[in-house]
Amino acid sequence: MVKPRGRLQVVATPIGNIGDLSTRAREALESADLVAAEDTRHTQALLQAIGVSRPLVSLHAYNEAQRVPDLLARLEAGENVALVSDAGTPLLSDPGFELVSSAANAGIEVLAVPGPSAITTALAVAGLPTSRFCFEGFLPSRERERRAELARLAHEPRTLVFFEAPHRIADTLSDLVEEFGAQRRAVVARELTKAYESIYRGTLSELAAQARGDANFQRGEITLVVHGAPEATSIVDPQLLRRAVELLSKELPPSRAAAIAAQLTGATRNEAYALATRLSSGNNDGGSHGDAGN
Repeated sequence: MVKPRGRLQVVATPIGNIGDLSTRAREALESADLVAAEDTRHTQALLQAIGVSRPLVSLHAYNEAQRVPDLLARLEAGENVALVSDAGTPLLSDPGFELVSSAANAGIEVLAVPGPSAITTALAVAGLPTSRFCFEGFLPSRERERRAELARLAHEPRTLVFFEAPHRIADTLSDLVEEFGAQRRAVVARELTKAYESIYRGTLSELAAQARGDANFQRGEITLVVHGAPEATSIVDPQLLRRAVELLSKELPPSRAAAIAAQLTGATRNEAYALATRLSSGNNDGGSHGDAGN
């Protein structure tokens, strides 16, 4: 009888407070034949803290390609593997992509055991728009490359989320001031869910100054949330808008004339409609275009 294939469970673990480990995550770790961990020493400490003992194998950025064939073979043989990172949800600026992708392509069942993430935790407390955001991971460590990446993102309208090393946060904030402008709002979330959790809020210039003057600012795990760029507004030629509305209003009702004029000139529909209404009222009062409101 052929033994059924195993499954790969992608397990989120606490980002600080061990109380955030879910019941499902504990069960997944307890039942795994093998735990693939970013740092086996870190995961061993977690397992000991919850009273669980399981075989561990390291899976990190430098050995993942070499580990994947063996792990796939074990999954094919019917073993259940739990994938964890040092903290939070695997694959988000952490290893695991090659394993998950290879397992999925091989038809092996891949399940998520959701839980903590520094990305969503920081967004939840930042007080910045969350309806649309993008996660950019770690910025380049070299200033030239970092500035180039920030210049590329300077006009991104969505809220931006970054991870940053504590020894680089002051330099990164200074670079953000140069590329995004001093008044852009941002939040630095430090040591989330841990005993010394700190949330710093302000403009980029205020945060950059605070980072230079507060030693605690440059300690611990850091997630940086930055308000997106204001939506670009086009410059509308008022004479062109008026001429377009005047001409279109000769043949169309104000609402339709305004809609077309807005598309032609880049004006807002409300702006164009207000002008069309004024022109229509003026014409009905004896203006030169008596049929403008038809």
